[in-house]
Amino acid sequence: CSRPQKVCLCPFLPVHPLKVSTCLYIIQHPAEESRVLRTVPLLAACLPPDKCKILVGRRFNEDRYPELATVCRNPNTLILYPGAEATNLEEVAVMSSSPSVMIIIDGTWSQAKDIFYKNSLFRLPKQVQLKPSISSQYVIRTQPTNTCLSTLECAAVALSILEKNKSIQETILHPLQALCSFQLQHGAQIHHSKEHLLKNGLYDKPMPKNKRKLRRMELLVNNIKI
Repeated sequence: CSRPQKVCLCPFLPVHPLKVSTCLYIIQHPAEESRVLRTVPLLAACLPPDKCKILVGRRFNEDRYPELATVCRNPNTLILYPGAEATNLEEVAVMSSSPSVMIIIDGTWSQAKDIFYKNSLFRLPKQVQLKPSISSQYVIRTQPTNTCLSTLECAAVALSILEKNKSIQETILHPLQALCSFQLQHGAQIHHSKEHLLKNGLYDKPMPKNKRKLRRMELLVNNIKI
């Protein structure tokens, strides 16, 4: 896990990489590389190297990333990105029996949005999303809403659906739960979502002056999907 011995997470990782037929392509925003509490390294440690490929960058074109371009044109490739065009992943999994490739964008919501809309390759695969009933266990990092998930959590839920194996989700979430537990034991605080703080009058930062950001805050308070 590459962490100090005192907070080593290796005992919480699977002894052997999980056997899965689905291949994940994690498109990681460069800013995520410098974050201390990243979840993608834990995800990669749970899977075989050929089933979890990490590409770091903001812009991806066919000339520089021919393999990715081929993947995006594959009819079995899915991209996990919520929105009006996205189909529920469970519905897709029921209709398909072939091994899938899934693309997941790793970054803040604004970074992920920038990557998705400024790279035409990512609009070629079928767009899917998870049910909004799952709550994040990544309690040491603030999420925009109560149902926003970390990249590891998204991958864990998606793989369990695609592989039709609930134990995959439990195995991948195990090191995340241990990470949060260690951090809380060493002084970290539980981070409620921005949605929770706003609705309960606990948001203690100045409200943004930017009208677009302010509007997003209002949508969160009023339970309107953003």
